[in-house]
Amino acid sequence: MKDVSSNAAPNADSPKSADVKQAAKSPKARPKLAGVWSEVWTMIYPRRWIMFGGLMLLIVNRVAALALPASTKFLIDDVIVKHHGYLLLPLVGIVMGSTLVQAGTTFALTQMMSKSAWVLITELRIKVQSRIARLPISYYDANRTGTLVSRIMSDVEGIRNLVGTGLMEFVGSLLTALLSFVILMRISPKMTLLSFGILGLFSLALRRVFAMQRVIYHERSVTFAEITGRLTESLAGARVVKGYRAEARESAQFATSVRKLLKSYMQSITATSTMSLCSTAVVGIVGSLVMYLGARQMLGGKLTLGNYVTYNVFLAYLIAPAFQLVSLGTQISEAIAGVDRTREVLAEAEEDSDPRRIFELKDRDLAGDIAFNGVSFAYEADKPVLNNISFDAAPGTVTALVGPSGSGKSTIISLVSAFHNPVSGMITVDGVDLTTVALGSYRRHLGLVLQESFLFDGSIHDNVAFARPDASFEEVLEASRIARVDEFAQRFPDGYSTIVGERGVKLSGGQRQRISIARAILADPKILILDEATSSLDSESEALIQEGLSYLMRGRTTFVIAHRLSTIRRADQILVIEEGRICERGTHPELLLKQGRYYDLYTRQHAFESNLFLAPGEGGMSEDEATVSQGSGPRLSFSKALRGLQ
Repeated sequence: MKDVSSNAAPNADSPKSADVKQAAKSPKARPKLAGVWSEVWTMIYPRRWIMFGGLMLLIVNRVAALALPASTKFLIDDVIVKHHGYLLLPLVGIVMGSTLVQAGTTFALTQMMSKSAWVLITELRIKVQSRIARLPISYYDANRTGTLVSRIMSDVEGIRNLVGTGLMEFVGSLLTALLSFVILMRISPKMTLLSFGILGLFSLALRRVFAMQRVIYHERSVTFAEITGRLTESLAGARVVKGYRAEARESAQFATSVRKLLKSYMQSITATSTMSLCSTAVVGIVGSLVMYLGARQMLGGKLTLGNYVTYNVFLAYLIAPAFQLVSLGTQISEAIAGVDRTREVLAEAEEDSDPRRIFELKDRDLAGDIAFNGVSFAYEADKPVLNNISFDAAPGTVTALVGPSGSGKSTIISLVSAFHNPVSGMITVDGVDLTTVALGSYRRHLGLVLQESFLFDGSIHDNVAFARPDASFEEVLEASRIARVDEFAQRFPDGYSTIVGERGVKLSGGQRQRISIARAILADPKILILDEATSSLDSESEALIQEGLSYLMRGRTTFVIAHRLSTIRRADQILVIEEGRICERGTHPELLLKQGRYYDLYTRQHAFESNLFLAPGEGGMSEDEATVSQGSGPRLSFSKALRGLQ
């Protein structure tokens, strides 16, 4: 679709375009945590019962896990010190039973939460792809293909750490710490409060590090998407890269980008190492403190040996979450960054979300009368591209747009395709304001044949049938026959099942264009757009394709952009566009008789073709046209003609 608006600056009239630009320019913007958690809650709410069930299993799991450390007091004080041997078997039975309960609930938790998380990831990918597919063309102009792929596939994957086992492990660690804190307070409030105070200071330090990590991971996601986007372009354009010996430049640019990514990884490693350093120091400080205070209480007869051992075990259960928070916090920070970027996409307004677009065009009711009434347009404020354009394209007529590059021809085509809305004025289809028409109901009447035909990496049949997936095989064959696709398709061993390769790389330019025409014929549109459909083809391919185009244009409202002016002589009206204005209009003979701007363009082009050793008449100029041209003065020289075209 980008070919239609190739002259278009990015971010035309989307209300979100400024935000997209800003996001691209300032990737260091810190994620808004409140908004992220709001989005996470929106994802979790439909699964609240699964989360509640997981929480219940988690409580049982953590309580069962405390049976083993709690048994140490009874084992030492009652069984060993007091020689109550009859308590040994029941104690061992309780520990074994608790261990089995812990193992079973761990398995159930992993199955329930992990599978639920991956289901959510799949749903999110579908949701994000669906939203991106419905965003305006300006969004695609502002974002590379690889960047969008990264948004769909990579950014959403971190959500498993918020909805899956990652979040449950985080909650489980806090629950274990809370239960351990209660038991420790019962054994020795003094030691516990001192230890907990040190851990509180550690948690404050963790909070600062986590805040830094959120920014780091957000930047990393942006950088990774940029690298993916550039790499995708470089691989897709391998022929251009090699043709201009740019391998070294591309490699250097890639190396610069991945080193930037490396810097982000180094920063996150430093942050993680800092947390590990702090947690290790906390363990040493708290352990030394407990050793000193515990020994004094035992010597004073205030603490038994069993209680001391049990206290140290439960202290480990209190401190262990601090270590887990290092890894879990990293995962959750990465997930939050991914959710934040996903939220940015989902916040974009869809192309068809304008509340004015309520008018549905019926399949059989559309005549195809397109009218521009005082239309002006600008991609950026104070930089107009079109100025007060007015014309009417009656049903079944051909309107040709000619003029120098950058004059606004492709912008007019973009407006006809409803890729953008006019800044002022009105475009109507059968008398209805196009900005009030539901885009889906309008575009199903639209057919596009572009200069650079885009084919998918599938079979010839699939590419032709892309316009109407429900078309029968016979209908596909008939459209292919009209477009002369059958002439080359039947020569392949696999016929219409032949795989064309990425972007149709296994076919010639003429073959790709014929498939594109067959696709448009199968769509049977009421409004047809031909954007430089034959400019890059050789004479033989153009002759074949012109036959298909002639059939395709019958009875349809057609808009044609063509630099070869000889191809538009039969147009019902020709609009000469210069600097965003219509400077001339009329039929081919009328404009030649005016001897104005169109006449100048036409004779210069004919002079150029004649000087390329074409035989008389091969340049596309009739005898009458040649008489008009020769009667106006001396024929242009080759150098002057070339300067005129430039």
